Amino acid sequence: MNANDLWARYQRELYTDEALGLTLDLSRMEIDPAWRSSMAPALTRAFDAMEALEGGAIANPDEGRMVGHYWLRDAARAPTPEMRAEIERTVDAVEAFARAVHAGTVAPAAGGCYRNVLVVGIGGSALGPQFVSNALRHTGDPCKVYFVDNTDPDGIERTLGDIGSLAATLTVVISKSGGTRETRNGMLEVARAYAKQGVAFEANAVAVTGVGSELDRVAVADAWRARFPMWDWVGGRTSELSAVGLLPAALQGFDVRAMLDGARIMDASTRTRDVATNPAAAMALAWHWGSNGRGERDMVVLPYKDRLELLSRYLQQLIMESIGKERDLDGAVVHQGLTVYGNKGSTDQHAYVQQLRDGVANFFVTFIEVLRDREGDGFEVEPGVTSGDYLFGFLEGTRRALYESGRRSITLTLEAVSARTVGALIALYERAVGLYATLVNVNAYHQPGVEAGKKAAGAVIAVQGLVLEALRAHTGDALTADEVSRAAGVADVETVFKILRHAAASGHHGVERVGDRSVFGGRFRARAVS
Repeated sequence: MNANDLWARYQRELYTDEALGLTLDLSRMEIDPAWRSSMAPALTRAFDAMEALEGGAIANPDEGRMVGHYWLRDAARAPTPEMRAEIERTVDAVEAFARAVHAGTVAPAAGGCYRNVLVVGIGGSALGPQFVSNALRHTGDPCKVYFVDNTDPDGIERTLGDIGSLAATLTVVISKSGGTRETRNGMLEVARAYAKQGVAFEANAVAVTGVGSELDRVAVADAWRARFPMWDWVGGRTSELSAVGLLPAALQGFDVRAMLDGARIMDASTRTRDVATNPAAAMALAWHWGSNGRGERDMVVLPYKDRLELLSRYLQQLIMESIGKERDLDGAVVHQGLTVYGNKGSTDQHAYVQQLRDGVANFFVTFIEVLRDREGDGFEVEPGVTSGDYLFGFLEGTRRALYESGRRSITLTLEAVSARTVGALIALYERAVGLYATLVNVNAYHQPGVEAGKKAAGAVIAVQGLVLEALRAHTGDALTADEVSRAAGVADVETVFKILRHAAASGHHGVERVGDRSVFGGRFRARAVS
């Protein structure tokens, strides 16, 4: 295709939102116009489903609940006056609490102001706040944020070591159910660290959780500093614009009203049924076209902006947890999905772009471009050329090189990274995911695979209890994994072996390994308690 034809298609396939300074370029996806027209009935069903969802229909029949993250940025759309009031009250409370922290009226016992915020959460309770923090933070923000987002004790200790003194650290524990074990473990580890420094954890702790949850009950009983609600109609991966994300953002000094405003404006743009002016619908169609509606190609997300480096991680959960399903809405086994990975440009010029251009063509790319390089005057690294010019050149060069090799791509362009555009970006992808899910006939709002993993983990912990009990019944005796397995009444010797190996290597529970140190050699015994 010659340059004039490309220019014409670029103009035809460019979606523009002037209010937000955002454009979406699908020209390099080469979508067949006849195919696009054939998708009109499916899109109508998707729009109908979205309209019902926003109206308060039971959108998640597995759990019998509504799905209302769109109401978070436009409370007037909530299905009841009570829900509207609760949303508005929560945003007001988040802002008021953050102002009090910054003013020092909510302060550490030792006086002064809080300088650090430690967020304890996992999945949607951490990925969204991490993405937003990386996108919007600046030197001089009133609070620096840290995250405990796993149940890895070494990782927790590293984070606590980076903080140092906890005397001026406010800890925000986020868990909708209040029973998520990774978050519970992180909370207990952090509380222990406060105690070791002689600082009261409860006086410096804030809960974001469901009313009446296990975490909520703890926060009430122990008189935590503050509590903010999570609602059962907001899923973790779509919770960034609830207190889950707004509270950490406000504590860092970010303009949460601007985030909500950007999302609200994007929602208005993506609510229209005119695909020619709806970037979310256009994006959902492009995903379907690019992956044959079956996830046959991966989506590689390449933001050419350091501030957006964590976007691909955030989108991994939003898209893969929503779309990756064994069964469709009719109960048929379909094994749907859309794999997302990425890092950032131009770092990837020196990593996997080589394979993207010359290797297996099992992907399409989403380039994220930010027009504004930096605040202040540009610095020329050579006459007439800035570092930002090179970044732009690498993006355009890579986009062209991939297209010349028959690789398709989407380009999403933002005027700048701001609270408003970050809110818009979140809303754009949330809407695209919801529409795409209906196009491929899956429930975007449940996660049975995640729940299965949690149950399996609980089963392993239960087996561990039996194994340790059996080993302690033979204190001082060195037993093989097979012998422990028989003594514990557990048929799965592999799991028993791995439990013993882990406990011995970490020095846990008084277990030690003796004799042969090869992989399957040696025996295990429980040390006698003196």
